[in-house]
Amino acid sequence: MHTELCDKLGIEYPIFAFTHCRDVVVAVSKAGGFGVLGAVGFLPEELEIHLRWIDERIGDKPYGVDVVIPGKYEGMGEMDPKKLEEHLRALVPPEHRAFAEKILTDHGVPKLPAGEERHELQGWTAATAAPQVNVILKHDKVRLVANALGTPPADVIEQIHRSGRLVAALCGSAKQALKHKAAGVDIVIAQGTEGGGHTGEIGSVVLWPEVIDAVAPTPVLAAGGVGTGRQVAAALAMGAQGVWTGSLWLTVQEAESPFAQKELLLKATSHDTVRSRSWTGKPARMLRNDWTEAWERPDAPKPLGMPLQGMVSADAMSRGYRYADKAKDVMFNPVGQIVGQMNAMLPVKEVIRRLVDEYFEAADRLQRLSAGAAG
Repeated sequence: MHTELCDKLGIEYPIFAFTHCRDVVVAVSKAGGFGVLGAVGFLPEELEIHLRWIDERIGDKPYGVDVVIPGKYEGMGEMDPKKLEEHLRALVPPEHRAFAEKILTDHGVPKLPAGEERHELQGWTAATAAPQVNVILKHDKVRLVANALGTPPADVIEQIHRSGRLVAALCGSAKQALKHKAAGVDIVIAQGTEGGGHTGEIGSVVLWPEVIDAVAPTPVLAAGGVGTGRQVAAALAMGAQGVWTGSLWLTVQEAESPFAQKELLLKATSHDTVRSRSWTGKPARMLRNDWTEAWERPDAPKPLGMPLQGMVSADAMSRGYRYADKAKDVMFNPVGQIVGQMNAMLPVKEVIRRLVDEYFEAADRLQRLSAGAAG
């Protein structure tokens, strides 16, 4: 299980692990994979603290950071975060805020203590991502900067390349992948609809080869529903140079998620997810619950576009995390359909070992089949 990307990044296995938990980033990279920290929820000064923490513990291993700069969103062009937030807050209809608050109140979710309130515009824009990129590029062990939505702006790609790092970007179609390639993106991440978080509508088995063929020789990482070594083997057999995983790391022992949230994920089946715009304004896959169902009711206001809907739900995200035991039925649980196979709370090292072992079992099986056919 070794590809050109392994040599380029100095890693043992082409297993990329997206996570919002710094402990998981360190554990994955130390186990031979490539940890990627999701930065969207961090203010620049918070991100600096987390990256410094990772640098001090990851040894000589590399890692990556994922930011969110959508290709289209309300308020594009304004690069002052404070001015943008002020402008956007005025665009949020009061009925949306009232509807969100009623859902939380009906479920008995307490308000945050005074002083714990967060800025509503934490991510989802170029204005908020630009300061994050500036922080990221101060850390030498970061070898890859990924963009979760759309093709990164030309100046951001140039800035990252100038620092000697690679740029990756996710896509849900071959058309989007070609835009990434034309813009100079180094690694295209093809994410099928089975994945958690923001996804398109095309299934992984169809999407991966389409994107691989479209952008060759640009390396492609296969994403969307990857949680077993057999799927890793299938992705590499199709021509991918590695896999981009996310959901798999939500329930590992090192993940800092509240136990109540991990318990929900461990009990869920592959039928329990839904693509919903109710949290961020763009279709994202998550566990179906009373929050997602409420926004689908005929009397519910229509979810706003990005980042306005995220401003409506920002308080609910914070309260759900803070009071997970009471918010289990309304909290934000982005996860892919692989959740049905996430049934044990294992350490990261064990998950990596299992992926590698299953990969070689699948590869050996194919080799035996090939030998049998040749005989």
